Amino acid sequence: MSFPSAAAQLVTLAAEGGEHSGNHQSLNPYLVGGLVLLALLTLLWITTRFNRDR
Repeated sequence: MSFPSAAAQLVTLAAEGGEHSGNHQSLNPYLVGGLVLLALLTLLWITTRFNRDR
């Protein structure tokens, strides 16, 4: 594969990629955000349990 043909294919792929939002249909952003917040709060709670010297 030569460089010009590879570049042309990448340009075509990039042009088609603009039509999609990039998000998967089954991912709910509120659910993902809530789970991440819960995980971070759990890690914060664990950290404060081990830091008893303050």
